[in-house]
Amino acid sequence: MSELVEAPKDWRGTWAKIVQGSVLTTVLAIVIALLVGAILIAAVDPQVQATAAYLGYRPGDFFAALWDSVAGAYSALFQGAVFRIDRSSTLGEFLSPLANTVSMSTPLIFAGLGLGIGFRAGLFNIGAQGQIVIGGTLCGFIGFAFHLPPCLHLIACVVGAFAGGALWGFIPGILKAKTGANEVIVTIMLNSIAVFFLGWLLTLDSFRKPGSNNPVSPPVDAGARLPHLFDTPIDIGFLLAIAAAVGVWWLMERSTLGFRIRAVGANADAARAAGMNVATSFVWVMVLAGGLAGLASTTQLLSTSDQQLSTNVAGSFGFDAITVALLGRSNPVGTVLAGLLFGGLRAGGYLMQSSTGTPIDVILVLQSVIVLLIAAPPLVRSIFRLPDPDRRKRAKKPAKSKVVAQVRA
Repeated sequence: MSELVEAPKDWRGTWAKIVQGSVLTTVLAIVIALLVGAILIAAVDPQVQATAAYLGYRPGDFFAALWDSVAGAYSALFQGAVFRIDRSSTLGEFLSPLANTVSMSTPLIFAGLGLGIGFRAGLFNIGAQGQIVIGGTLCGFIGFAFHLPPCLHLIACVVGAFAGGALWGFIPGILKAKTGANEVIVTIMLNSIAVFFLGWLLTLDSFRKPGSNNPVSPPVDAGARLPHLFDTPIDIGFLLAIAAAVGVWWLMERSTLGFRIRAVGANADAARAAGMNVATSFVWVMVLAGGLAGLASTTQLLSTSDQQLSTNVAGSFGFDAITVALLGRSNPVGTVLAGLLFGGLRAGGYLMQSSTGTPIDVILVLQSVIVLLIAAPPLVRSIFRLPDPDRRKRAKKPAKSKVVAQVRA
């Protein structure tokens, strides 16, 4: 009988943790972003605008056009990101949207994992863009300049991508450790240096594709490219990203180095007083972050398509990974899910634009709203009337001080 009485209390406690947790806040932020996107989609739709002119006379036309506009756009977004709703499609066509999502999310996951390590150490590393470029430079050079056995060639390219990014992360790390240089300014400068450095390399005969006037390199050898999974359009780059996420989780939660990194991020002065080498921790953080960001270039260069090294090898993945790390709250699992979400939005946005005419800029608005709401959890709680987890703590403080005063008296 007592177990039956205690069960509702346990359930209410569990529900309170869910309501007050960050997961629910993130989900609700995505819901709000989708609602904002629906308003924008309807606002730019010509049919909705036409029916709005006689809304008072025939409101049914307006709401029907509104539904067709929003449902059509989001349906195309889903089919472009997950799978096409077509029974006559083959397995490859059915999985093609999912493969595009995975392909676009993999570099975001790699770079987001690296940035998440920096955030947990109290370092705001925004140099993933340059670290991807340098990692891709070394990866691409190994891919087209050397001719090794297939498996060995692929491993050498992946190691080269990690080493190039780690080298570019070591520079701001050692400057931070030895001189106290601001990592934000240093990494911004290194982003530009990396792009211009690669642009200069592509003017050299040893890097430029023979017979081409464009600043591109020769494609990597076929033996250095990522194989597909079981004859599907999805390559093993995504599995490498998942393995990297598992490795980051073990590093941060189960290793001594991860404990030092978390301690430095929580309070560098306290970690230093406890005997930890804060400067060395900064260097390790930036090296690991740069190496993971460098691995993001492997998806761009080692895919089975004819990819070439160019100054656009990093795209905007380095900057988009900042929002992925923030959305994932610097947690490996959250980073993987956030990377898949942003990769799906990007992959589905192209089909949404081509099939419904909805501007792809709506995707950028969705991402921006999500990040804005993630950065302001009290705003999300106030919209949905959720309890504030900090209110109870603030309410307990006067009562605690009152008890202490009574004890002292």
